[in-house]
Amino acid sequence: MIKIMFVCHGNICRSTMAEFVMKDLVRKAGLADKFIINSSATSREEIGCDTHYGTKAKLREMNIPFSKRKAVQITKQDYDMYDYIIVMDNNNLHNLSYIIGEDTEHKVYKMMSFVGENRDVKDPWYTDNFDETYEDVDKACRALLAKLIKEYNLA
Repeated sequence: MIKIMFVCHGNICRSTMAEFVMKDLVRKAGLADKFIINSSATSREEIGCDTHYGTKAKLREMNIPFSKRKAVQITKQDYDMYDYIIVMDNNNLHNLSYIIGEDTEHKVYKMMSFVGENRDVKDPWYTDNFDETYEDVDKACRALLAKLIKEYNLA
């Protein structure tokens, strides 16, 4: 099993979008049984809250299934359990280090690094533009899946 944890600040917008986009991509590729995919927050601000209505609306528009969920905060145990910890921006990266300590196993990646970019995923909490966020997330998830298919010889 390949275990992926997507991480953003509150676990209601970007990380949940990435979770459901990636789940949809692996399902469509016939690989759902090979993955565990979840999402979490670095902060405690939104703990217990469901996915943001803007994320849900964008996922519906793109015909990507999602389920009711509750925001959770990432833990040190999550670092031990997951193979890939994928953060949406530099602030997430910074805050994550307080929770997990040093990334000694080289599991932490910035989301846009999978498409060769060192920038942050656009945050709809501030931009209110879920289209731009979806474009970033979809492009990066597709690149990540292609990398994993090749790396783990899943084709």
